[in-house]
Amino acid sequence: MAAFLPLLDTTDDALLGALSRLGPLIVPSLSSAPLPDLPHIYVLTDHDSSFNLDEIVSWLDEGAEKVIIPLSWAAELVAVLPAERLLLLLDVNNASAVSSKIRSGVSGVVLKTPVIDVDIVSSVSQFFAGSSIFVYPSQLSPSRAAIRQVHAAGATLVIPSSQITLKPSTSSTINIADAFLAVVSSDRPDGLFPTVVSAVNQGGRSLGLVYSSAESVKESIITGKGVYQSRKHGLWRKGETSGDTQEVVSIRLDCDADSLEISVIQHGAGFCHLHRASCFGELGGLAALEKTLQSRLESAPEGSYTRQLFNDSDLLRSKIMEEAGELCAAETREEVAFEAADLFYFALTRCAAAGVTIADIEASLDKKAKKVTRRPGNAKPQWIKPKVAAPPAAQSQFPLDPDAPIRMRTYDLATVGASDRAQLLRRPVLKSDEMIAKVKPIVDDVRKRGDAALLELTAKFDKAQLDSTVVFPPYAPETMELETLVREAIDQAYANIYKFHAAQAKDATLVVETMPGVVCSRFARPISRVGLYVPGGTAILPSTALMLGIPAQVAGCNEIVLATPPRPDGSISPEVMYVAKLVGASAILKAGGAQAVAAMAYGTDTVPKVDKIFGPGNQWVTAAKMLVQNDTDALVSIDMPAGPSEVLVISDHTGNPAFVAADLLSQAEHGVDSQVVLVAVSLSDEQVAKIEDEVDKQARALPRVDIMRVSVAKSIIVKVSTVEEAIAFSNDYAPEHLILHLENASAAVSSVQNAGSVFVGPYSPESCGDYASGTNHTLPTNGYARQFSGVNTLSFQKHITSQEVTADGLKKLGPVVATLADCEGLGAHANAIRIRMATL
Repeated sequence: MAAFLPLLDTTDDALLGALSRLGPLIVPSLSSAPLPDLPHIYVLTDHDSSFNLDEIVSWLDEGAEKVIIPLSWAAELVAVLPAERLLLLLDVNNASAVSSKIRSGVSGVVLKTPVIDVDIVSSVSQFFAGSSIFVYPSQLSPSRAAIRQVHAAGATLVIPSSQITLKPSTSSTINIADAFLAVVSSDRPDGLFPTVVSAVNQGGRSLGLVYSSAESVKESIITGKGVYQSRKHGLWRKGETSGDTQEVVSIRLDCDADSLEISVIQHGAGFCHLHRASCFGELGGLAALEKTLQSRLESAPEGSYTRQLFNDSDLLRSKIMEEAGELCAAETREEVAFEAADLFYFALTRCAAAGVTIADIEASLDKKAKKVTRRPGNAKPQWIKPKVAAPPAAQSQFPLDPDAPIRMRTYDLATVGASDRAQLLRRPVLKSDEMIAKVKPIVDDVRKRGDAALLELTAKFDKAQLDSTVVFPPYAPETMELETLVREAIDQAYANIYKFHAAQAKDATLVVETMPGVVCSRFARPISRVGLYVPGGTAILPSTALMLGIPAQVAGCNEIVLATPPRPDGSISPEVMYVAKLVGASAILKAGGAQAVAAMAYGTDTVPKVDKIFGPGNQWVTAAKMLVQNDTDALVSIDMPAGPSEVLVISDHTGNPAFVAADLLSQAEHGVDSQVVLVAVSLSDEQVAKIEDEVDKQARALPRVDIMRVSVAKSIIVKVSTVEEAIAFSNDYAPEHLILHLENASAAVSSVQNAGSVFVGPYSPESCGDYASGTNHTLPTNGYARQFSGVNTLSFQKHITSQEVTADGLKKLGPVVATLADCEGLGAHANAIRIRMATL
């Protein structure tokens, strides 16, 4: 609330600056003159001029909060402009002429009266109940008593600025602080006013609670500096000794006029005497980031990443566009928050480099919000894109014109240097540290609160209200009702996958006599309890349930916990339920994301704890798996690191362009981050063009064309001269899926060193391995095929070794062991040998 409303009729800059700190000012309209650069303006129209809607709209667009219009204009403006932007200038004698339509179409009244008449003011206040009432008397001797009198009637007094002074009050003028404090009351014995201090340059955060006096408020208003009243030491001019000064932006009364809020721009270390930003603790969020960036701008060492961003405008521009693309591509609430945080970081870095603060941004937002003229809001042509948003590279380098050909980038390995070749092998950088930090609160919550946290998180993220997240066998038949064709397809896939994985089982014990009397053995045992993560929600992925559940079943795992996100009604897709029954799942956890991983890693009252977690998932699932495997309290391992799906296709002149294109698209449709590579062996430009034409034609006929438009645009064609070169490049790339469209494809398999799974010949599409050929589709990505195998039966087993040494064997082996133990200084080891040999 404001104690009074000034009407600007002077040009005293010092007074104007002081008045602008206390709230809105009435500014008379001046033809063709721009509005003054003040934060809160009410424009008083020239009532002798003719009505001009465009002019009124222009004032509002320029930043005026409200326009004060005469009653004669009201009929033409009510319902055309927002009510909250209009005040009605009303002569006291015309109050009865106001219709209910006009009354509801404005946010308040400026009542022109000869003198202050409390009864009339009260009557108008009742008629315009809920609206702001301002009293503008033509005959006014400004005084604290007049301000209080109008305030008591529920209105605010309008005072011409020529009657307001920075000097002591007189019979014809009132001191600005006297006017402001006229309605302020204190219930404290010392008469001080509790004052909340907040910082506009720190996100509006409260800095502390202090006290003000009439003297301190007066000095703050006039000087624009933060001045308060110490209950022990008198006037406290903030920063006078510490240097942590304040610029006063605004001084406001609360609704009861018994306390103040002073908004400031805080300089220096902060407000608190403990050299912190706030008496309520350190800054957080955007305010903390802004302070850090401002500090780094001044002191970041050369070579640091932040310094690189400040120095390299092209790098910073690229990162902003990259993060904007990733934000547009984000799907879940967590992903959106994560990507928005990244974008804010780089955007604020750009602002810091330009000297722009969050307060400047907020002021710009406020100014934009005041506009009543709206642009159509159409995107600029270069940013018109499909519904699936592109990640950074695709947006900055490949305009997503729906009519443009869907094309890959082409490189010739013969002309590519070593550094450029290394770039062709790169995948997108996985922000594992950042993601782990994001999922840690979720994992910790489930770890501490168990089922209660799991139910809350499932309701929050999966939008399913459940009484229990776990289902145990026997599973209800009605949850597994399938069409006959679907059931038969699952049964056939199950049989093929089971057969292949059963052949991998190592049941026989390995026995080797390494020397007479020394027999060493190795035998397999199943991992007792395993957790299988099957992505779900809107998708139906029985194939993943098969690929994970069958090897666990073949290996003989005692407990198989299958976790999958529930549908909004709390159910699981019948296809996944049917597979769960086939593979003998001992429990189904109806939860997804990091919370499901945490529940399986630590166990809850209802969710069994597991020893190893398998399965693909988004970046939240992957980060949670990485987090729990490094927690010794969890005592859980995971199958492998994960990344976006990828395929590398090698094709020579025998490759059917339609087949090759189809294989590329079968991976490109997984997501905008899918990695697709074609290695062309001695193919002419015309032959490559045929493949690209097929990619374009087939993609446009497929339902996920929006996704493929982006992923294909980021994908590459690498031209090589020989099959040997192609295989060498593939081995360096280490793809998840390797498809060979070669004249003698089978012969090339022996040269493959690094790949998740190989698809040999024109009739072996990757789709077969994904679903039903028998091999497993849970494979290493992101180049990890150099170190990891895909999921197989052995993944669900561990191997134990044993040795049995006879007395004769110890006579021969003992001296060797004792000598080596002595060499390492481990006497107890040697003693365990010698104490036995002494009895022989």
